[in-house]
Amino acid sequence: MIKKFGYKPADAVTALAFEDQYVWDCAVIKAEGKYHMFSSVWDKRLGFGWNWLFNSQIIRSVSDTPEGPYRFADVVLPRRGREYFDGMNTHNTCVKFYNGKYYLYYMGTTYGDEIPGVGDVISGERGLEVWNRKRIGLAVADSIEGPFVRQNTPLLEPRDCSHWDCTVTTNPSVVILPDGTTYMIYKSRRGTGQPLQLGIAAAKQPEGPFTRLTEGPVLQFADENFHVEDPFIWYDERRKKFCLIAKDDCKNGSCGITGEWGGGFYAESDDCIHFEIAKEPKVYSRTVLWKDGHTSKQGNLERPYLLFDEDGIPTHLFCASGNAAVPYDFQGNTFILCMKLEQNESEKNTKESVQI
Repeated sequence: MIKKFGYKPADAVTALAFEDQYVWDCAVIKAEGKYHMFSSVWDKRLGFGWNWLFNSQIIRSVSDTPEGPYRFADVVLPRRGREYFDGMNTHNTCVKFYNGKYYLYYMGTTYGDEIPGVGDVISGERGLEVWNRKRIGLAVADSIEGPFVRQNTPLLEPRDCSHWDCTVTTNPSVVILPDGTTYMIYKSRRGTGQPLQLGIAAAKQPEGPFTRLTEGPVLQFADENFHVEDPFIWYDERRKKFCLIAKDDCKNGSCGITGEWGGGFYAESDDCIHFEIAKEPKVYSRTVLWKDGHTSKQGNLERPYLLFDEDGIPTHLFCASGNAAVPYDFQGNTFILCMKLEQNESEKNTKESVQI
């Protein structure tokens, strides 16, 4: 039986923000004595809207502590040409270290016609066209400071239209086992307006090639208002479990998995194929407790990413957020929010508690 989370978010701070750029999603890793955050940014003058599909690039920022503040270091994956699947836009980060190399998994797009500029309106039709070109890519480096060398083909292509994942491959989250076996969870859907769902693929090594492990999504719901996205996956070596947190993206007034749109839920698996959602699934809420003692209801709390210590214990939860009171109404700032994790009092003496 799955127990409720053994850890809870607390003490939130703003880890990364820019005056002139929107920032969204992050992946954090400790390397060479510092903490390195990979995230996606684009010019704030362009607006939020569809521009994360057209004008985003992945950067690296650095801090002496997990909570930050993180300082911009360099652009990691800029534009490189329309002929590449990721040549015009990079977004959605996941960074891992294995066998002396750093592996940066991400989503990329390319597109024709003009690059949207300040004041340009991107039509929904054009936005959806480029949305359907999202593909998962990989860049590899010997040093956390790069250079990160990209593969020129996607790690995983959509399947044909007889399958649920025929539109995109995106939102990669990866776990690499000690023998190099690599599991990658990803997001897709059958068509515009259809539920967002998660698939799982695996490879014998971090570079691939990746093969899907299931014909259908790893989590399936009878109610089509149950959408899920923004997965983060890891392996708990002590409990021999694949663990997953993800965003409850329920639609049309549905209570979804957690009862709160945008809340985070937890599931786990023995084989990274058959995931069971916890009986009490909610592990974080859009209501955030800040380090200075005040609370706020965030319009969005997205792209969860966990940082672990040397013993595999999760210590911090990072999410993309902003100052919007309602979802996606970002007229001002976005930022990366970092929450320290505290062990629940009821779980401190429970050896079987879920380790997040």
